[in-house]
Amino acid sequence: MSTHDSADDSKKPEEAHIQAQTDDVLSDDAMDPIYRAKARVLNNALQEIGMGRYQWGLFIVTGFGWLADNLWPIVTGLILTQVIAEFQFNGPFLKLGQNIGLLVGAAFWGIGSDIWGRKISFNITLLITGIFAIAAGGSPNFIALCSFAAVWSIGVGGNLPVDSAIFLEFVPASHQYLLTVLSIWWSFGQLFGSLIAWPLIGNSKFSCEIQTPPVPCPRSENMGWRYFLFTMGGLMLVLWGIRFFIFTLYESPKYLMGRGRDEQAVAVIHKVAEHNGKTSNLTSEDLTSIGQYGIKSEKVIDNSVAGVVRRHAARFDGNHVKPLFATRKLAYSTSLLIIVWALIGLAFPLYNAFVTYFLATRGAEFGDGSVYITYRNQVILSVIGVPGALVAGYLVELPLLGRRGTLAISTILTGVFILASTTSRSSDALLGWNCAYSFWSNVMYGVLYAITPELFPTKDRGTGNALAATANRIFGVMSPIIALYADLTSSVPIFIAGAIFLVAGFISLLLPFESRGRASM
Repeated sequence: MSTHDSADDSKKPEEAHIQAQTDDVLSDDAMDPIYRAKARVLNNALQEIGMGRYQWGLFIVTGFGWLADNLWPIVTGLILTQVIAEFQFNGPFLKLGQNIGLLVGAAFWGIGSDIWGRKISFNITLLITGIFAIAAGGSPNFIALCSFAAVWSIGVGGNLPVDSAIFLEFVPASHQYLLTVLSIWWSFGQLFGSLIAWPLIGNSKFSCEIQTPPVPCPRSENMGWRYFLFTMGGLMLVLWGIRFFIFTLYESPKYLMGRGRDEQAVAVIHKVAEHNGKTSNLTSEDLTSIGQYGIKSEKVIDNSVAGVVRRHAARFDGNHVKPLFATRKLAYSTSLLIIVWALIGLAFPLYNAFVTYFLATRGAEFGDGSVYITYRNQVILSVIGVPGALVAGYLVELPLLGRRGTLAISTILTGVFILASTTSRSSDALLGWNCAYSFWSNVMYGVLYAITPELFPTKDRGTGNALAATANRIFGVMSPIIALYADLTSSVPIFIAGAIFLVAGFISLLLPFESRGRASM
């Protein structure tokens, strides 16, 4: 690393305060030495600029992706009871359509962000979600509703794999913990959805009262869930407009470097510095003197439509997958992350999709199962989850816990409180257990969304995020299938979800890398 050291001699006084160990997140043999050296230079440049106006703006606009990621699975759970009453269909089919869309979105946008860059995916996903969510509000039958849910979910599925990579690649190493705190937007998604659903779906003026045995529920008396979809879809379009028209997203400098575009990477660093009212000492020579890495250009031979299609299809090869398994330790880390994501992908939708129905049916047994009470309780659960992100941001920086310890403890406690909820003998007890679950699940997701991109190198981060998210969505597709054959009025889906969280928590303890206090590469 002598080239890197000599290039940075002039910066040592300014960088003496840097606490991040930019060479220790992944082992030395886990990536190309030239890439590693260049990534260090860019990390040092970002640290020199510091946390400023651009990164805080990014905290907001990438937070929109977190908000959408939690909002839309909640949306289908919130409308489930009312759409079943109106269309008289088997509810899990709605979740199945949604999870198939999430699967496609996670794989397509995540891998695509490593091929064509972060900006395209970032600027499209919320637009797709908003358009088709509004269309879903006019659905004439459950087939149309399930279809629209699948398409809006293609947009939703791309948010986390892309947005987490974008934020991590611009934030200085000293502030990487904010990737955990960013999950507060995830909590806001649940809270906002519940707050809007309460007066719309939870209002007897707009929703049919659920009765046993079921009675006819005409559209004219059940417009609440449609108004809700119009509102949520409109919100997505507003957030997309802020991203597209107000905030200027620069392409990730480490992504550009990984593609051999060193001069453009340096230009982005200087733009960020200018945006923050700072200056950067970084020059193109600081990168080019280390050596050549990546492909600077691609020769275009066939400009026909077929040629363009073939050229882009050829990019979807294993070049971004193989580096994630380059060494035994890195392969072990990647595999464990995928397993944890897969297990949580089964447990969380299984619980979350049917908790509203579960609360309603249990509430009926306790004598307070009205639509209003059900959605009031959902708002309470959402409020309890908000401080979870802040607690997660604190815990991951504790030397005793770090990322791994916080992830393991929060995941295990999430499972424990889910299992405890099945013992409830009163409405208040059930609500209490679910509040504890809501808090710790938000801690868990805050850490999981942070540690995953931290353990992948930038040039392959989108693909790594996509693999984890795709495993999550594949198992998410299984949850409504299980629900189709389970008795949803019993505690069975809740019990299965709790047990899976316990297993995922213990597996997370086996992760070989700890990223606390270290810069992502």
